[in-house]
Amino acid sequence: MMKSLRRLVREALTEDIGQEDITTNRTVPDNARCEVRLVAKENGVLSGIEVFRMVFECQRASIAGWGAIPDGQRFSRGDEIATFKGNTRAVLTGERTAMNFIQHLAGVATLTAKYVEAVKGLPVKICDTRKTTPLIRRLEKQAVADGGGVNHRHNLFNGVVIKENHIVAAGGIANAVKRAWEGTHHLMKIEVEVTSLDEFDQALEAGADAIMLDNMSLDEMRDAVNRANGKKVVIEASGNMNLGHIRKVAETGVNVISVGALTHSAPVVDLSLLIKNV
Repeated sequence: MMKSLRRLVREALTEDIGQEDITTNRTVPDNARCEVRLVAKENGVLSGIEVFRMVFECQRASIAGWGAIPDGQRFSRGDEIATFKGNTRAVLTGERTAMNFIQHLAGVATLTAKYVEAVKGLPVKICDTRKTTPLIRRLEKQAVADGGGVNHRHNLFNGVVIKENHIVAAGGIANAVKRAWEGTHHLMKIEVEVTSLDEFDQALEAGADAIMLDNMSLDEMRDAVNRANGKKVVIEASGNMNLGHIRKVAETGVNVISVGALTHSAPVVDLSLLIKNV
């Protein structure tokens, strides 16, 4: 994991720097050192501190006196998120890449925490999706966990999720589930996405371990939960979830609510990196 993260950071730095950081290399003495403070300009939940530090490590900033709050911790405007001393050129050259990572990941964690808070007291889990930024899915899914949410499958290999196009290609829900059972081992879970109560009944009858209710009304969700009463099946609600109605969805009795917006639409958290010469 650490090796792949370092490779990701180096590629991100190469994208941003190009041949060299002309401005920094022409204006800052090579041996200059600075004290760095990462400061919150708004309230939030932290995620991404590991990749933030790794940017400066990859820049050979000779970090000293490192201190930071842990991922998953809430912070308030004006709080110091991290402090350290390092080579000034390395810090300035890596600044934007480091900030891009941590501001986005803290944004994911902060938005997730808002969803989790919105359903507080109800027996439901807030879950992410695969609607993530290419190549940083692991970081974004960790940010969801840092915000108090849970992770759906990380990739296509982690489980069977039979969606609309799979159902069409397989010739129906029953046939799709049957083929999935025959083609996987006995510990593999099978989920079916449905868009109507009729499809829900088909998936239930076929023996799905989990059923995803896609863009169903609140009444349909409640009906589906009642129909599954006494059966060992996980019911997931999905489709255009937002903070305005997430609690009403949770109150239908579903077990999981998946929210694509956690990763594909989270606003960044406003943080500021400040330095002073030492």
